[in-house]
Formats: sequence, C-alpha cells, structure tokens
Amino acid sequence: MPFPRRLLNDGEVIALDMRPHWWFFARPIATGLLLVVAFAGALKIGNDDARSVSLYAVAAVAVVWAAWLMVRFLRWHTTNFVVTSDRLIFRAGVLGKRGQEIPLERVNDISFDRTLWDRIIGSGDLLIESAGERGQQTFTDIPHPDAVQQVIYREIKRDSVDNHGGR
Repeated sequence: MPFPRRLLNDGEVIALDMRPHWWFFARPIATGLLLVVAFAGALKIGNDDARSVSLYAVAAVAVVWAAWLMVRFLRWHTTNFVVTSDRLIFRAGVLGKRGQEIPLERVNDISFDRTLWDRIIGSGDLLIESAGERGQQTFTDIPHPDAVQQVIYREIKRDSVDNHGGR
C-alpha cells in the first residue's frame, strides 16, 4: 500500500514511494521450487502406502510454505521507503509498526552497495549517514539504489534552496 498521505506535513510532497525489491521473495520462491521437485519425487514412489505418506508430508510442508509466503508478502506490502521534500521515511510492520524518519537537513552521506548479482537484478543496499542518535542506517533490498541516491540528493538540494534561499 502506498504511504498514507495523511501522515505528510503541510506542504510536504512525496518524491519517491517504494517497497522492497522483488528479490525480497527469493528464499520463499526457491523453497517453493524445491517443494515442486519433492512433490514430483513423491509421485514416482512405487508403493501406494509410501506414496500416500510422502504426498501428505509434502502437502504439510506446502501448507507451512504457503503461510510463510503469505507472511512475507504482507511484510513486503506493508514496508515503505519514502523520500519526501522534507525527510526520508521508513515504515514496516504487519500488525505492529516500526518506523524511522531522517530529516533531509540531517543527511550527511548516502552510499550504496551492489554486488554483481544485485546489479543484474537491479537491487542493492543503501547506507544513509545522518547527524543523529543512530548515525548510520542501512536499508536493504532497495530497487536501483543508485537512482534512489540521486533522488535523495535532488531533494536535499531542493530543500536547501527552499529553506535557506540557496545557501
């Protein structure tokens, strides 16, 4: 779900609102593929009783897998990384919520980390250093972190011009 507009300050505009990269689902999908292989293997068992037991075992694991996938989807769906004209906002949580906000004027440095695989799939980590209690915060599974870095720098510059007359 998109970031709720009611949580914005007066005059604040959203520059970027995103969820984690689809790679967030890699483990559940890989596990699901293994379950398909296990199901196919269970079907090939010659003994009817052994086949039935194997199919029930695979089905039980598939139910657990489906629940895991649903929880993972809900976590993905309720996670937002938002860049506004005033701040960076991270919110996550299905039943309970946790959030973090970093005012743009407190951002000191933004860097990203992308492995070769991350570059291929368009994902990576974003490290934001701020003048605050926490100092550094890493955000993982960010789609195209280099582009996000540029959006943040643009908003910092715009915020500086708007609030300080270009100084």
